[in-house]
Amino acid sequence: MTNTTAAIVFHNYPQSPVAEKVRVAFGIKTLSWHDVEIPRLPPKPMLTALTGGYRRTPVMQIGADIYCDSQCIIHELERRYPTPSYMPTSDAGLMWCLSRYTDGEMFTLTVKLILGSAGDTLPEDFAQDRGRLYLGEDWADGLKRANEQLPHLVSQLRAPLSWINAQLSDGRAFLLGSAPAAIDAQIYYAVWFIRGRWSGGPSMLSEFPDLMRWEENVRALGHGTSKPMSADAAIALAKSSIPTSAIGVAENEPQGLETGMLVSISPDLDGGEHPVSGKVRYADANTISIERSSDEVGQVCVHFPRAGYHVTVA
Repeated sequence: MTNTTAAIVFHNYPQSPVAEKVRVAFGIKTLSWHDVEIPRLPPKPMLTALTGGYRRTPVMQIGADIYCDSQCIIHELERRYPTPSYMPTSDAGLMWCLSRYTDGEMFTLTVKLILGSAGDTLPEDFAQDRGRLYLGEDWADGLKRANEQLPHLVSQLRAPLSWINAQLSDGRAFLLGSAPAAIDAQIYYAVWFIRGRWSGGPSMLSEFPDLMRWEENVRALGHGTSKPMSADAAIALAKSSIPTSAIGVAENEPQGLETGMLVSISPDLDGGEHPVSGKVRYADANTISIERSSDEVGQVCVHFPRAGYHVTVA
């Protein structure tokens, strides 16, 4: 990429499973990107300066447009780089519906299994942060229950893994056929997390030979081409750019949103997170984009999915 303002800047850290999902998505399209490594735990001042408070990993930046949540990131990558497609079959709508399960219940089970199996060996600050994020206000009791219910959690994950194995049993390279798709990345990241972060993961996965064959195929896609970028450089890039994304509100808007309206946005669950406030720039069934500004980053546009996020009119 020669145009720095159009370059992909990816705010992530190596151990993040959700970042791994997007890194695989980069690999599917063989994209080049700039790698900004962020802290695993808050505070994340350079990241939240760009997002207005959103602290989850990962975040993608293109100039002064900031994309939060992997759902939003993958949508935007497909729009900007349509070939090869993340949706190589005619089942795009069905695959997006399936991704709500893989990013929801399936990933929550994976997190509970990994955090619960760690027990008292989990660092206290990490346990408190991730427990609150994924298990709610009563996170300590949630972690205790997860530890007590490990066999049950394994059984709940074993079922979808067996379904995936069956899908691949005809010898296909990827879930939808010969070409990799977004759904491969959206399932692979949970498998990657299970294998790498739970001591029982390799043994559990060995039950599913076709899934393991597929896992190798996805791993071989790589992560595209990356080069490091400092957080300061990413901030400077945002400040020297202006948002270039669409402006407007689609018809049939259920919350009565209008451009310029002040709103706040947060994940649609009780993770104890800071909402992001700004003025509506764009909204449709899939996305909401808000403008905000500060002396540190200038004017930016922060993009969120509609599915899984709560929008409150100020």
